[in-house]
Amino acid sequence: MIDRTIIEAANAAAEPGLRAEYDALGEQLDRRGLAIDSLKARVAAYGIAIPSWGVGTGGTRFARFPGAGEPAGIFDKLDDCGVIHRLTAATPRVSLHVPWDLAPAADLRAKAEEVGLGFDAMNSNTFQDQPGQASSYKFGSLSHVDGGTRAQAVEHNLACIEIGREIGSKALTVWVGDGSNFPGQSHFTRQFDRYLDSARQIYAALPEDWRLFTEHKMFEPAFYATVVQDWGTNYLIATELGPQAQCLVDLGHHAPNVNIEMIVARLIRFGKLGGFHFNDSKYGDDDLDTGSIDPYRLFLVFNELVDAEGQPGFDPAHMLDQSHNVTDPIESLMSSAMEVQRAYAQALLVDRAALSGYQEENDALMASETLKRAFRTDVGPILAMARLEAGAAIDPVATFRRSGYRAEVAARRPQSGGRGGGIV
Repeated sequence: MIDRTIIEAANAAAEPGLRAEYDALGEQLDRRGLAIDSLKARVAAYGIAIPSWGVGTGGTRFARFPGAGEPAGIFDKLDDCGVIHRLTAATPRVSLHVPWDLAPAADLRAKAEEVGLGFDAMNSNTFQDQPGQASSYKFGSLSHVDGGTRAQAVEHNLACIEIGREIGSKALTVWVGDGSNFPGQSHFTRQFDRYLDSARQIYAALPEDWRLFTEHKMFEPAFYATVVQDWGTNYLIATELGPQAQCLVDLGHHAPNVNIEMIVARLIRFGKLGGFHFNDSKYGDDDLDTGSIDPYRLFLVFNELVDAEGQPGFDPAHMLDQSHNVTDPIESLMSSAMEVQRAYAQALLVDRAALSGYQEENDALMASETLKRAFRTDVGPILAMARLEAGAAIDPVATFRRSGYRAEVAARRPQSGGRGGGIV
């Protein structure tokens, strides 16, 4: 972990400038009728989950170039995730992926407590074959034509629920790569019916206080037709299964130019927005750092979320889901967590009374300007002050680099192999 004296020394140098910037922003916001300390408190209370797999170096379908000091297993991953939260005070939970993160539940709980983390949603894996499994998922899992293969996939999801119960998780995320690469390869309706039947078995095993998140993806690894290909199909699944089933929105799982914020609004309207996997994209499911390509879209998503705050049953889960190919994963995850916080803080600045008035008057220009005014406000001092008061770093990336953590773990962790493709 990062020694607290390193954080304190870095903060001591940066604190005077931060306080001046915070006071100046406070005066500006006060003229707009906004209390900066109240905004800071809401930002400080907001947290986003880290994916356990995100702290490893990613790759493409063609190659992977390992970074120094990559985690060798789940306990290394939890160490790295703990560092991220210590420096940002923004990532209090970690989301596990089974079987990648299999370990005794007691050991997982003890390690998480040691590094100051809790557990978020469990993630099942039926998109790749595991050593020793009886049936292959090459041609599908929950929707496979073979009943034995489907039963194997269902049983794996039930095992994930049981592990999650033991470590304090409250949700299961199900993403499948099932689909087809050629026209005629699969019967669309029968394939979907098989998926629904399998999903009902998983849903029936949910504890009463759990949620099931189903995740849609337009393509990859099935390039012609994916079984759960868009938000409409995802909504149908969640509706068919019942009230504990909701839709997970991954920002990269949509075609370019799709209006994701409208999808979010629709799912909110019908009580089926389960949560998010935040990332960014230029061309497809790029899994780039959050806010690195289209920060305004991220803000518009949060505009819908803030607008819905306080509605009965509205409690979306928030998690990063990224692949870091050319950057240090810890640095990228810290940066991304702060970008999500930034978008949330900006959305809190929207003058909702004015916006509603312009919408009712069909004043398109002023409605747009109202959103832009909030987006253009530099809320960085609010985020940094929340970190300072939580004992985290004013500048997490600079403090991380100064700490020497990466070199230290690189010296004691085995070098990861670089053969093969795959994002993890």
